[in-house]
Amino acid sequence: MLDSNADDLVAMADLLEPFAIRVAATLRLADHMAAGVTTGAGLAKKVGAHPATLKKLLRYLVSRGIFRWSEERGYEVTDLGAPLLEDAPGSVRRRLSMDGLLGLAELGLVGLLHTVRTGEAGYKAAFGRDFWHDVSDVPDDANVLAEEVAKELAGDGHLIVHCYDWSGVRRVLDVGGGNGTVLIELARAHSHLHGAVLDLPGMAKAAAQRIEQCGLGDRCETVEGSFLDPIPPGFDVYLLSAILCDWPDDDAIKILRRCGEAAGAEGRVLVADMNLIYDDDDADAARMNLLLTGTVPVPVRTLKQLKRLGSAAGLELSWEGPTTRRRTLLEFRAH
Repeated sequence: MLDSNADDLVAMADLLEPFAIRVAATLRLADHMAAGVTTGAGLAKKVGAHPATLKKLLRYLVSRGIFRWSEERGYEVTDLGAPLLEDAPGSVRRRLSMDGLLGLAELGLVGLLHTVRTGEAGYKAAFGRDFWHDVSDVPDDANVLAEEVAKELAGDGHLIVHCYDWSGVRRVLDVGGGNGTVLIELARAHSHLHGAVLDLPGMAKAAAQRIEQCGLGDRCETVEGSFLDPIPPGFDVYLLSAILCDWPDDDAIKILRRCGEAAGAEGRVLVADMNLIYDDDDADAARMNLLLTGTVPVPVRTLKQLKRLGSAAGLELSWEGPTTRRRTLLEFRAH
């Protein structure tokens, strides 16, 4: 029994298989095979890989049943490997690609030892850059991120749209608004509302693309920039949706202070942060909690802690909305 358990543990800890599959997803090997590139040399030339090393990768993936090889037909995708095809039903290529948001997040787990020892995000310890800057710089980000991130509100994001009084708001800036999902839903639900997404260039391009696709270009726009720098003034509400949970206290206070400076005496700062309360016996939740902790610094803060951050940034709590197991809603004003 001991030997069997040891074998099981070693198999569970194997890093080669998941990394090999992710490399195949990143290089789009399945798609190239489906398009008729079936030799090792041809695939290496197509993806810009070292021929001998790519052949080793292909042989390994053949041994795992993801691809197959024959003298007559060369390399082909098996039924097991079919989800690596971009257009396959239930495709996982973008999810596993190291060029995308989700793939990058999971790569940060190589720094998990640092996270467990220090409580700090392991991603920066592993790669020397914070996660969100790398996300913004990935190739073809405008397309990858726009399609990869969920297009519907998640994490009880509907609270932002339906539980806050937008009737007297003319302009909203979604600070760090990513691919524009929240702003688009706000504009759809409140026809009087105009707004903009402020984010790093990659995300801003993704948001601009989605805004145009949704036919909201007349009321919504994007602004390229960082919320750690001065933020454009002139908006009635500065929205921070699931932003502070990605940053340690010092940076979170700086972000809130930047929003307060831009809002001035008349504007408001609306914090819709992630609450993320997990059941101890929920295995899926346990996985997500550890994954987030390894990627971003502080995925969970209590209401009291969020209020303290606002106060430290020179803001005064002016309204408290509903709180769910996944989302808080707090409005602040400058003193």
